Amino acid sequence: MSLKSEFHNASQLLAAAHSVTVIGHLRPDADAIGSVCATVLALRQMGLDAHGFVGQEDPMPENLLTIPGAAEVTMATTLPESDLYVVVDCGSIERTGAFQEALAQREARTIVVDHHATNPGFAKVNLLDIAAESTTTILYEWFDFLSVQITQEIAHGLYAGLLTDTACFRWGRPIMHDMAKELMEFGLDIRAISAELLDQTSVDDLRLVGQIISKIELHQAGPYTLAVLIADYDTINGRSKTVVEGLIEMVRAVDGADFGAVFKEYTPGEFTVSLRSAHLSVGHLAVHLGGGGHVPAAGYTARGSEFEALDTLISATVTLGESLQRSIPATS
Repeated sequence: MSLKSEFHNASQLLAAAHSVTVIGHLRPDADAIGSVCATVLALRQMGLDAHGFVGQEDPMPENLLTIPGAAEVTMATTLPESDLYVVVDCGSIERTGAFQEALAQREARTIVVDHHATNPGFAKVNLLDIAAESTTTILYEWFDFLSVQITQEIAHGLYAGLLTDTACFRWGRPIMHDMAKELMEFGLDIRAISAELLDQTSVDDLRLVGQIISKIELHQAGPYTLAVLIADYDTINGRSKTVVEGLIEMVRAVDGADFGAVFKEYTPGEFTVSLRSAHLSVGHLAVHLGGGGHVPAAGYTARGSEFEALDTLISATVTLGESLQRSIPATS
């Protein structure tokens, strides 16, 4: 079914609703929070009682609070009752965190908006576009279909997702520049937005980065070379998650490495693993390991010791071998 047909189906669900819960993914990034906030504002403009939620107790990174409406997003473990649920930027229902089980029982009242290539479509209506640079890219098109009037606050949320999910426009289709130009016309201070989301740091944060980066290692995984950072629990517990999550960008293009991985031990014995590559399909690798994502950017969860978690990744890479050699399209 075409995306425009799905826009129509989603609009019918909206027309029958009064209250809407908008949900972003665990450990939210700027695309998740930008999508939640822009959608809440758009739906309120349409006269709906809309509110944003993330299914976890931990607070969101402070830099995301600069996105208009982010301070109103509720971090919770109980899904509120609503007429309709709009799930944004979640590549699978597991990414909704504490809401997963309750949301699965409400599939008939759920819309998913997402751009992850591994998303199976877990809602009544699925607005999926794997060519989209960000979830906010899809929302921008949907809002136009809904005749939503873009305001400076909505534009800010949409731009935040586009900026960060393209790593400052390092990859994507020509249309992403058109979208950025159109959003800038609503009076956005793009220099300030970039600084707030990507540049601001502290001396302590820089020391943390240096401490972790100094332990970077290269490992051979069959025919591929893997650049690895391990952010263990003792090092990152209580520290800035924004800084820790940003580490993957530092190993993305290490000279001589085919792909990069960052193991983040937020909970003892459990690692959130981020994968990036300009040459290999790390999305395929992440799916094999129980996760998901895009061709060049993906992630999964590993359990055990540092050695066991790394050995599992290396073994999976060897097993998949040449099947990972999927070229990265210029439009991804």
